[in-house]
Amino acid sequence: MLGALGLGIVGTAISWPRLTGMDIPGRGSDALTVALLGTAQDAAARQSLVDGFQRKHPDIPVRIVAIQGTDWGDYFAKILTMVAAGTSPDVVTVATEGAQLFASRMAHPLDDYVRRDAAEMKDYFDDVHPSLVEAFLYQGSLFQLPDNFNAANVYYSTKAMDRAGLERPSDHWTVDDFFGVAQAMKKSGQSPFLPYFWNNRLWGGVVPWLYINDTSILTEEKAAGGDWFWKQFYPDEKPRGGGYLWQNADALNERTIESFEVLQRMVSEGLAANPAQGGGNELVALFSRGSVGMTPAGGFWVKGLADAGFANDDYDVSFFPKMRSQRHQFGAAGYAIMETSHRKDEAWEWLKYCVSVEGMRTAHPQPDSSLTRRSLNDELYGAGVGPAHWKVFYDTLDKFPTTGPIPAPPQQAAIEQALIKNVVGTITNGRSGVRAGLETMQRDLELALKGR
Repeated sequence: MLGALGLGIVGTAISWPRLTGMDIPGRGSDALTVALLGTAQDAAARQSLVDGFQRKHPDIPVRIVAIQGTDWGDYFAKILTMVAAGTSPDVVTVATEGAQLFASRMAHPLDDYVRRDAAEMKDYFDDVHPSLVEAFLYQGSLFQLPDNFNAANVYYSTKAMDRAGLERPSDHWTVDDFFGVAQAMKKSGQSPFLPYFWNNRLWGGVVPWLYINDTSILTEEKAAGGDWFWKQFYPDEKPRGGGYLWQNADALNERTIESFEVLQRMVSEGLAANPAQGGGNELVALFSRGSVGMTPAGGFWVKGLADAGFANDDYDVSFFPKMRSQRHQFGAAGYAIMETSHRKDEAWEWLKYCVSVEGMRTAHPQPDSSLTRRSLNDELYGAGVGPAHWKVFYDTLDKFPTTGPIPAPPQQAAIEQALIKNVVGTITNGRSGVRAGLETMQRDLELALKGR
């Protein structure tokens, strides 16, 4: 079984604390075990979700298991360890970063359940943009029902805009417009002030600047299949295929080089941070202090800024600027049923409840992510909770329908490491150093993809 799964058992077991069946509350009982990334407090916060589910299914006990990790990669590694130890949960929260890893090795396809309960599921799919669901198709089968997402949009300080004598950017502003805004912010700001702050990571780092130029670090294709799904639930959509395929490195594409040159220019002109100088943990503080003019973030940041005491009229949000296109990137998440589970029918009932209006509203009472059901975002961000133009979050999908998930093949962890390793060197050695840096990145990406 483990050999078939292709899990890096030895490396994972060494890298993480030992996890056994005794570590899982309810192990050995008849409870449906649901794993999520977070702390014990996060698990406790899901009790209302469990209570709501059990009012409908009193015969299905549920245990929420919080697995701590510094990021999704840490969390996925610990799930792998649990599978190797024979203590796999029944249901696992999985983000875009791990969707194809789980679909290719550990998750159970939802096709038969979705077909069987098509009438019941119609309400969900009617309320969810097809791009969000498409991100969880793999090789023609559907593996997850996303319940939250975050597109990378541009947050900006309204004070920095006012100080520079600027108005909100047009929905269709260009990269040249972006540079004009950044230069005006820099001229009117006082040190230490950066017009644009970004992080060296897959989501919200380089990728948004690649997508708006219709390119990426990996080639993008669509798998065959999936017609059964599109014809049933999105009949007005041209069938989109059976899910994304990212199979080849593409760092030396001329458009990729062009996007990296844009970032190199930003940093060299002092308009953007060198991403090596700071991480996401300090960004909220920098933004709330007025030290940053613009930064990429998603709907999740509304809660982060509110928690930091930032008034919702001190900032606003816009789309990313245009190069060849305005295609945006997003990440999403939902529950997957583990192939090893003996409670798949019960697990399916849990998935259905979590994407119902009641379940989604219960699970996400605060603006810590945009919700995949468009109908629920009004109550999440409206009535003075979010910034003035909070509708940008879902409009990103509607206005730019080619918007897609971050490039995350089954080897996503190695791909992200290859990207992060090479970004700083690529953009800090002058314009002439961009191609040389991307040549190294191309090599590292090719090596990462060989881990298929």
